[in-house]
Amino acid sequence: MDTSPINTDAARGASSESREVISGNILDVIRQLLPATRERDQVLEIVGRVMADNETLQRQLAKLLLSTKKNEGVSTHQLRLALGALGISGGAGSNGNGEALQPEDLDAADQKLRELAEIDRAKKANETIKPRQQPNRRTPPPEHLPRVNHPIPVPDGERRCPICGVERTCIGHDVTQTIDLEPARVIVRVDRREKLACLPCEGQIVCAPRGDKVVEGGMYGLRLVAHLLVSKFADGVPAHRQCEQLARLGLDLPVSTLIDQLTWATDLLRPLWRVALEEVLASRVMHMDGTGLPVLDRNLKGKTRLGTLWGYVGVCDYGSTAAYLYCSTGKKLGQRPGELGPQDVLARRTGYVVADAAGIFDESFERSDLIECCCNMHSRRYFTKALDAGDQRAALPLAAYKKIYKIEEEIREHDPPLIPEQVLAVRIAGTKPVFDELVAWCRAHQPAVLPSSKLGAAIRYMLNHHVALGRFLTDGVIPIDNGPAERLHVRCAIARKNFLFAGSDDGGERAAIAFTILGSCRLLGINPLEYLAEVLPILTRDIRLVDMPALLPVHWKARRDSANSA
Repeated sequence: MDTSPINTDAARGASSESREVISGNILDVIRQLLPATRERDQVLEIVGRVMADNETLQRQLAKLLLSTKKNEGVSTHQLRLALGALGISGGAGSNGNGEALQPEDLDAADQKLRELAEIDRAKKANETIKPRQQPNRRTPPPEHLPRVNHPIPVPDGERRCPICGVERTCIGHDVTQTIDLEPARVIVRVDRREKLACLPCEGQIVCAPRGDKVVEGGMYGLRLVAHLLVSKFADGVPAHRQCEQLARLGLDLPVSTLIDQLTWATDLLRPLWRVALEEVLASRVMHMDGTGLPVLDRNLKGKTRLGTLWGYVGVCDYGSTAAYLYCSTGKKLGQRPGELGPQDVLARRTGYVVADAAGIFDESFERSDLIECCCNMHSRRYFTKALDAGDQRAALPLAAYKKIYKIEEEIREHDPPLIPEQVLAVRIAGTKPVFDELVAWCRAHQPAVLPSSKLGAAIRYMLNHHVALGRFLTDGVIPIDNGPAERLHVRCAIARKNFLFAGSDDGGERAAIAFTILGSCRLLGINPLEYLAEVLPILTRDIRLVDMPALLPVHWKARRDSANSA
């Protein structure tokens, strides 16, 4: 039940020109409309119980939504329902000068933000709502998959004509396409290295190079090792489960041997990992975000302590590169020899950096050549939590953010892609008025909101960081949020949940190497198995450091795309 104040007109024996306006909440209106009788007291008691039960159910529903919600999305329908529950502000606050804020001031701020968010924009009278079309469930199989002929003959008992007994002749085939799977198989690759000799003069013998392996003299090929690496760090399959999968294919591979192969593979990728970090530091825009990684501490008798994986994403005109660094703690500076904490990395960076407003970054962003760009997803997330907790007032800033992100979606999907100058022009025209009014709304409502509430925390975050949050309105190359880095952590979280912890600090660093390469492939839409199958053999040979950047996924993809388009 809506418990917001009600305005109603009551004609009590007066003409239509002179009406008494009754204002207040539901109980106050009932008291004014009904005479003071026993029946009125009973009605008030019943309505009061219904209102109390309704508030209890709303709190329970808010807790349920908060515990089961899987994303931060709030539909337009949900926002309209929440906005419909808003009425006249229930009380006045105080502004920064000690002057009382009237409910009318808050209503004006609400109405202005509501208009700019366009959440109530009505459909045209002649516009009809089209039902959502169901996807075609009989889409043809992908064209790039190989076709394998599978002849199905007529059974022997049906091949002769039942009338004359003559063998029937094939006149054609009914052809259908069925998507199936050929099970993977483990093979033994027999490398037959050719040897050449000059028989007339019995000169020096020459032999073909060795087959590709992670370790010279080893017995496991690079394609198998690449599969193990992708399965563990991209698909989150722990080592003992991989051994079970291989056993079903006929290969009995000990867990210790599998771990050794992963160790040697990440050692091969280590120079490429260092080059990836330099590529990120030199990028036009750098994203950064951290996530925890439990690490087994042998000094604590089998217990774990919490390390940190710091993810960095560099964005340039030609693509994106990921770089992960492992830290044994969550501190801003590295604690082990050679370890780089976030402050150590930021000391080597100039230009735009997109991150959340964590306190460990404050000292770094005091430099004038390091420009902080805050994440609007973090700001929106605070308002989402307030709405999930039952505070309907959070619907207005969420409606504003919905409008802002709608504009970003149009920019992203524009064909042809917009250049940074065009992006900035669109943001100035469409996004800036909404963002500025959102900040003004927060300033107007902050005195009237309990600071310890969810909405109070959301408003405080917005006002404390509104300059950095609005940085994307000053340059078209700056993204609106830190989405690339946060989405990259999803695979880390899946892998961490499955293999629970890293075996040591060195294991955490090897995980960072693997997440760097596989994360870069994910950003670019590259099949990591194809990439590793081509790059790992090159890394087993002698390669100059100046040639190493060309092996990064971003440059590897550029060469492949260029070759395919030629």
